[in-house]
Amino acid sequence: MDCHIFTINLAHNIQKILPLVRRRGADGRIPVRTLDRGASSSAVAAEPAGYPGGPYDTSLLVKYEHHVARHIWFGEERGPKKELKVAGHGLKLTSRVPLALPPQMESWVSRSGLSSLQRTSLNKIDTNLVSTFVERWHLETSSFHMLFGEMSITLDDVACLLHLPIRGIFWSPQDVTEELAVELDVDYLGVSQGQAQSHVRSCRGSYYKLEWLYDLFVHHRAASSWAYATRAYLLMLVGSTIFADKTFTLVEARYLLLFRDLDGCSGYSWGAAALVTLYRYLGDASMYSCKQLDGYPTLLQCWIHEYFPTVGKRGENWKPADNCGLPRAMRWSYRQEVLNVDDLRPILDELTPADVIWRPFEDHRAWCVFDEICLYRGCLKWGEKVVPYLPDRCLRQFGYRQYVPSPPLDCMMATDIDVDWISYHQSVITVIGSSTVATTPSDTVDGYLEWYYCVSHPRLVPPHRDAPREVPVPVYDAGPSDPDWARVSTLIHRYLRQVNAEEEDPQFSDLFEALHISRSH
Repeated sequence: MDCHIFTINLAHNIQKILPLVRRRGADGRIPVRTLDRGASSSAVAAEPAGYPGGPYDTSLLVKYEHHVARHIWFGEERGPKKELKVAGHGLKLTSRVPLALPPQMESWVSRSGLSSLQRTSLNKIDTNLVSTFVERWHLETSSFHMLFGEMSITLDDVACLLHLPIRGIFWSPQDVTEELAVELDVDYLGVSQGQAQSHVRSCRGSYYKLEWLYDLFVHHRAASSWAYATRAYLLMLVGSTIFADKTFTLVEARYLLLFRDLDGCSGYSWGAAALVTLYRYLGDASMYSCKQLDGYPTLLQCWIHEYFPTVGKRGENWKPADNCGLPRAMRWSYRQEVLNVDDLRPILDELTPADVIWRPFEDHRAWCVFDEICLYRGCLKWGEKVVPYLPDRCLRQFGYRQYVPSPPLDCMMATDIDVDWISYHQSVITVIGSSTVATTPSDTVDGYLEWYYCVSHPRLVPPHRDAPREVPVPVYDAGPSDPDWARVSTLIHRYLRQVNAEEEDPQFSDLFEALHISRSH
């Protein structure tokens, strides 16, 4: 069939169904539709819904209305500063962590599974880089939404970057009043009743000050009170890293309960604890009303450095080949970056799969063997915090071909999280049983990108006002070799994506046939 005749016939078929289509305007908005004369109400009801500049299908990102990405599309920033307030404790930890602990303490700290946190923190955080990635995080999917699909920080990433144990039990919450915080202080930190009451009162709640814990550690170490010194030290350590919160100076008193038994605290899944806390804070920070990222930003920034070598400025302490088994987060150091949020947003918008190192830790497996529990699909919990953990949404990071994932879990309805975690094998089988090993690092099944562009917002920054916003057609899409047929294929593909067409719908059967014909040339 002649390509030009084919194109004319194609245009005629498209014109017949154009009245059913709701297009974005030049500003990216989905306009309020005025009924065409003769259009039926059923045709209007079938039109795609959606948000301006965002997903056509709103069934996935149900909180998009409040997401920062929706506002950025129209130039609405969180405040005078476009970057989030992000604070790390790296510099303070450097001064507080001794070069060596006394042997009596070292044994407990090492067995706790937390010893690697002593030296993984970046001294400074690139707030612009971190903020730009936060703008792409969605709490419904526990993932970053990039142009080419979803990516996430996984249990395997935490294990390799921080060397925290990912197997173990979840901690169940226990309310701690100010009175109980005082009692815990006396019983497990060796503080007098009066001193404990005075300190908790000064914190205005059930908290301990990080600086005060450090002073206790120094005091008890000098007095050879090893158990007290170790508890104060570990509580200060987790409060400065994986459990850091918006106060930047305090840690919740209830976390002291984790260290009552210094011989038994190794039984917790500290990797899951770090991930739950970070996911929760990323979800908060992705909302337009939030101006601060709490938690452990080192974990996020080092994850970016590993997967996105062309984004941000990275200081490198050593090459992977020279590593002697240290946590991979220690590979990176802070370097001053000249790019701000406005510079970084379009850079992230233009990233392709070729810009990603999909499996950055393969040269680290001698020290951190891959654990199949990282493919568990379910809810993770720590205290009262519960988040969905969905590796089926980022399968390319595990070496599998990405398919259209199942709808996210509703963690509010989850009741047997601990049981699901222990019996993780069944969910692993479900996750990888629907896929195959990827033939290329960025491999996806047919239809994945079409689905993704309907339920997400592939770009964060709108095009120029004088140009309509098109759903992006990735340069890495396979297509015909002939340039004319390639153009036809691209046009059909783009249109079918835009209207969220299904191949089994008779209304679009001719167009899908045309797409297959064009791709075969």
